[in-house]
Amino acid sequence: MRRTKWGGVVDDDLSGNGFFRVTERDGVFWLLDPDGGRFLSKGVNTVRFDQDHVVGTERVPYAEACRSKYGELPIWRTAVSDRLASWQFNTVGCWSDELVAISGSQLLATTPTAALGASFRLHRRDQIFPDVFDPEFSAHICASAELRCRHRRNDPGLLGTFIDNELYWSPDWRGTDELLTLFLNLPPHRAGKIAALAGLQAHYRDFAQFNAVWRTQARSWEELGRIEHVLAPFVRLRPGVLNDALETKANLANPVREAFSADCDAFVAVVADKYFELCVAAIKAADPNHLVLGSRFGYQPPASVIAAAGRHLDVISFNCYDFEPGPLIDAYAAAGKPCLISEFSFRGDDAGLPNTRGAGPRLATQLDRARAFEGYVAAALGKANLVGYHWFEHADQPAQGRFDGEDSNYGTVTIDDRVYDALTQTMTRVNAAAERIHAAAVPALI
Repeated sequence: MRRTKWGGVVDDDLSGNGFFRVTERDGVFWLLDPDGGRFLSKGVNTVRFDQDHVVGTERVPYAEACRSKYGELPIWRTAVSDRLASWQFNTVGCWSDELVAISGSQLLATTPTAALGASFRLHRRDQIFPDVFDPEFSAHICASAELRCRHRRNDPGLLGTFIDNELYWSPDWRGTDELLTLFLNLPPHRAGKIAALAGLQAHYRDFAQFNAVWRTQARSWEELGRIEHVLAPFVRLRPGVLNDALETKANLANPVREAFSADCDAFVAVVADKYFELCVAAIKAADPNHLVLGSRFGYQPPASVIAAAGRHLDVISFNCYDFEPGPLIDAYAAAGKPCLISEFSFRGDDAGLPNTRGAGPRLATQLDRARAFEGYVAAALGKANLVGYHWFEHADQPAQGRFDGEDSNYGTVTIDDRVYDALTQTMTRVNAAAERIHAAAVPALI
């Protein structure tokens, strides 16, 4: 199997244009590398010397170990780049030191995040989801994209840019709020609150009809706009195949609940379309040469959000910490766009770490981790719309916990930079066979 300098498989029927792009052959999606090679993005996240401060301190145990082992940062970069390439990875994933990608004997692709919506949410400080109706939102994300993306526009090694990471779209592990109620509970005169109220007012003939569903304490639209905290009359399950079936059953049994669900679904569809349209336009204006890789969904969002993502993105990205990624990949296939698994991992309880905080299954041993990786990636590669998978993450987390308390065995190496042999040997073998496995994928029936 002949490969390009980027690690893509040489295909005489394909040619490159100097940048990464998307193609489809016989119903199977691929990335094309800058030289025209059929490319699957096989990546590792958080490849950086200064990974993970111990919570509440200035200590970075991984950096301490590597400073003693390698001496200087450039030496570490070269060693780690060559090590990743020897494991047949071809991409440094999100939150990585991008210089690692050009420091070894094999070129690696980069996939940074622009954090457009997240930076606006922090700018406003009172938002769980960025207010896409705010007149300042578009200007903010355009300025952020200029700052974060323009300098990369001519970089052939940039695979593409993530917009954000794990935004809150609907009920999930973080809470039961609907996007509609979050916007209704913004401060008065905020654009998002006005848009939410306007959407409801346009849908219902009069306020009494609305209040028969929502059961608020307000007696008019004007009074509703002044209420500080609107409570949802029902709590919905997070989206997913089984939960969607349960929601449908509950709605059929209760027309009022069905009306509430329809209100929430209609609003999140409008928000999603506006978010993806504006963010993709901002990135493409600053960098028209590269792919926009999505917003790294932290869980399966409502179907209308997936549809909006498909209308605007080049690639849909999502994080999936299940044993079996197939059902989630199938859910995104409905959008008709290629998808990339931007995070997945397995933790081993024999690593000596607490493993008390963080996503993903806990397994007994490192051999179990290796087997889980193989099963997961093989299943993913069998899906025609998959174009990459990124492991979380390069090195283990501190036993004392990082900034958010996570303390888990996610690494390809220990916090002392010792390699997990069973895991990385399996990664090497599976990564090397990835293109062959994916070429045999059966196209999805949409």
